Amino acid sequence: MGATFTGLDWLVLGGYFVLITGFGLWMARRIRTSGGYFLGERKLPWWIMVGQAFSTGTHAENPVAQTGAVFEKGFATIWFQWKNMLITPFYWLMAPWYRRCERTTIGEMLDDRYGRGMAMLYTFFALCYFVFNQGAMMKGAGKAIAIATGGELLSANQVVVAMVAATMLYSFFGGLVACAYTDFVQGLLIIVLSFLLIPVGLQTVGGFAGMREVLDESFFEVYSQASGVGAFMIAMLTLNGLIGITAQPHILTMNATGRNERAGRIGQTYGSFVKRFCTIGWALTGLIVAALVIQQGAQLAHKEDAFGYACLHLLSPGLTGLMVACLLAANMSTCSTFMVNAAALFTQNIYKQYFRTAASDRELLLVGRLSAVGLLLLGVVFALLVHEVLQAFLFLETLPTFLGIAVLGGILWRRANRYGAIWAAAVSFVVYYACNYLLSCRWQGQAADGVLAAAANLQHAWQSGQLWAFLSSGQLKLVYTWLPGPYGVSMLAGLSTFIVLSLLTRPEDPQRIERFFDNMIRTTDEETLPSGQPKPLAAERGQDLLLLDLPGWFTAERWRGFFRRYREDLVGFVLSWATVGLLILCAWAIMQIGK
Repeated sequence: MGATFTGLDWLVLGGYFVLITGFGLWMARRIRTSGGYFLGERKLPWWIMVGQAFSTGTHAENPVAQTGAVFEKGFATIWFQWKNMLITPFYWLMAPWYRRCERTTIGEMLDDRYGRGMAMLYTFFALCYFVFNQGAMMKGAGKAIAIATGGELLSANQVVVAMVAATMLYSFFGGLVACAYTDFVQGLLIIVLSFLLIPVGLQTVGGFAGMREVLDESFFEVYSQASGVGAFMIAMLTLNGLIGITAQPHILTMNATGRNERAGRIGQTYGSFVKRFCTIGWALTGLIVAALVIQQGAQLAHKEDAFGYACLHLLSPGLTGLMVACLLAANMSTCSTFMVNAAALFTQNIYKQYFRTAASDRELLLVGRLSAVGLLLLGVVFALLVHEVLQAFLFLETLPTFLGIAVLGGILWRRANRYGAIWAAAVSFVVYYACNYLLSCRWQGQAADGVLAAAANLQHAWQSGQLWAFLSSGQLKLVYTWLPGPYGVSMLAGLSTFIVLSLLTRPEDPQRIERFFDNMIRTTDEETLPSGQPKPLAAERGQDLLLLDLPGWFTAERWRGFFRRYREDLVGFVLSWATVGLLILCAWAIMQIGK
């Protein structure tokens, strides 16, 4: 069966555009202030927070990349997406940080912690991150939609350009409120997307028995060295996720816009778990395509064509239009949120700080809307240059870790200062690229298979007087294939720099540090306190934070009334780990079918 884009598909797709744009504009009618535009006045319910976290964290390139990886190497490549599975319980512990800082952007949060220099460095990084990420998301959707419609209706780049207009419309007027509520609706479509291909796919390939007849048994393992995702790879991917999530520019919005702290905790943690569950569907689709291609004697030009191939050969009229709508939903939900967050960064950290310190709220709202559009258009340019979506995805997940050292370290360690933070970001970034470049250099016609081997090749080239010839044989790229070795070395270098320089240079102003950490020990659930009255201490409500200032655990004070003070953290953390175990067990059980 080969799908073509029929009149029924156009009707489904057109209906999606009309309904989601109309709904977004209807929600936008309430936006009158910059606070409402950027943060939704911090009044979103927990269920909207779950939908927002899930939809914003799930992009069209996720199913495209995951299906392609499983198609090539097996189910165990799910750990490329599940790299954050083992750190998701920590989201429950970290979520209150972003609400308690009482800022609009991470840049402002870093300004409070380290000063304006660090805030500007972060703002520059964050704007680049949004531009690159939007580009990768658009290209992922473009690839899948172009192939799913037979490659004749639209090219991948045409899809990229076409989807931007609808994203702009309701985001421009509605800000975060429109984004959050449309994200919830589109999240439902993403869940449909994740499992739509599986029933007919299993029927076509003869179920699990049919897949096992043509695929190697290693394709069905939840963990396998054959997939290229070994224990060291998973460890580095987990470290990447743990450090990087703290500095992702949209993370403040994901955690700080709920009605209370628990809404933020539930939204970020369980919205992420919904994505982990959907990843099982994407991986299963990859197995189906791997078997289908063998059974049909077909060949794919690229592994990331697998998802589109499944759409083309498994969907009937009407369902193809629904799948395209789902792919667009996955992208539009994230792009709209990124638009608002990018606008907040530009408006609050650049325009207001350096151009118009006395700007009115109405002026800030207008600047935010205009900058959102401009930054989204830059994302389109990057999308036209991206080729392999998985590596772009891993690259964009890695970028925040260089700044994440400063964000995470600034919460965990009072002694951390701006010198350690800035140089840690610079050193880790340079070392990461240096290691990757060195791995691409060829000694005696061969590239090294690891960082240690590359360092040995460098030494041989130096000793033999062929250093320049060796170095000139490498390839300098913006996006390298993600490898655990270069990442691990860069993090070791960055963390060492952060600790050593913070200890050897002047501490931050004690008043700045006290002000920052005083906010962190007070609950923000009381929003209507009289002016000047301090917020209640979190410990009195069981909301003290386990990860706050870790060296403080060496004092007796931190252990007094332990469960009573940390009740919210402890209960939620344990339940989150139980959910992790349940999801892994679910994946394992599915892979036992037909064995």
